[in-house]
Amino acid sequence: MEKGVYTEDVAEDFLKKYIPVAKHTLVQSLHEVEQAAKKLGFPLVLKIISPDALHKSEIKGVRFVKDFEELMHEYEDLLSLAHTKKLRLQGILVQEYIEGSYVLIGLKKDPSFGHVLVFGIGGIYTELLKDVSFRVCPITNKDADAMIEELKMKALLLGYRNAEAVNIRLLKKVLVRVSQIPLKHKEIEEMDINPFVINSKRGFVVDARIVV
Repeated sequence: MEKGVYTEDVAEDFLKKYIPVAKHTLVQSLHEVEQAAKKLGFPLVLKIISPDALHKSEIKGVRFVKDFEELMHEYEDLLSLAHTKKLRLQGILVQEYIEGSYVLIGLKKDPSFGHVLVFGIGGIYTELLKDVSFRVCPITNKDADAMIEELKMKALLLGYRNAEAVNIRLLKKVLVRVSQIPLKHKEIEEMDINPFVINSKRGFVVDARIVV
């Protein structure tokens, strides 16, 4: 892997060799965004892709759209936002919308322990809650079980107030798979998958960043 910070589209293309990734297309024009919408179907998510905007939600660079009218409006609005903020725009990511619980899965290269797997409650509350668990890579299925159990808000995943539990078997499999990535790619310094969205049936990466 080449050194640098990998934007979401590149990070997700790398990750899909290992774990499920939401379907997406990077577009450069209104025609391409229309074609992507026809292929993926609504609802959709549009995202600014730029090395200057790795935290897209902080600049309102992520938009949910449910029909062609909203698609056109939000696409043009994102282009305008990129222009106003003088971002080096690489394109707009058109991504299928996935419903479910948000978790954070990450890798950190520690000078003492080597690569460490990070797992916790994800989405916009990651920084606020700081509800995370750590293990040295690679982990076992038993380790994945323990990491889930250690979360203070694990009830959000196991079924809370009649909500369906997420697919724990799949979640554990994904945690194990991510922990094995550094065995082949020791050059990875950091990896943030936030969120990995999981429901009772399926789970997908919907945002990711890699530092090499």
